Amino acid sequence: MPKKADSAIGQITVIAEKQAEQMGYELIEAAFEKENTGMYLRFYLDKEGGITLDDCEAYHRALQPQIERFDYDFMEVCSPGVDRPIKNQRDADRCLGQEIEVRLYKPIDGQKVYTGLFTGYQEGDITVKTGETERTFLKKEIAVARCTIDMDEVENADLS
Repeated sequence: MPKKADSAIGQITVIAEKQAEQMGYELIEAAFEKENTGMYLRFYLDKEGGITLDDCEAYHRALQPQIERFDYDFMEVCSPGVDRPIKNQRDADRCLGQEIEVRLYKPIDGQKVYTGLFTGYQEGDITVKTGETERTFLKKEIAVARCTIDMDEVENADLS
């Protein structure tokens, strides 16, 4: 099996992580995403206090010359968003103890979506407590898991 750095996205990720670190950002993910308009190379960044549009622009300008040799149609740098998925231990630590939504590839007990208190993370497996029941979903069963967003709290937040 080839090492991550042997693939194009692996090589890009190594370069992108180094650049992000130099600029004080955290590279959440680098991904090729095919869309109708072409192949997008997307970088998801974060930092303490959140990533700004100016941060994304500065990173784009710094990184783009370093990855010109790779084949893609469009490059985007963006924030992972408030509803970012739980993909690793770092994401899990951020959401532990909060309400999350787990969407499955196939129904379990007739259900594809589970919402509950996030109580555990182990190598991609996610444990959720709903009522008195605690259930662990295997990484291979999970299409996406993310913290739920209370829109009432967002609407009432002091944004000044």
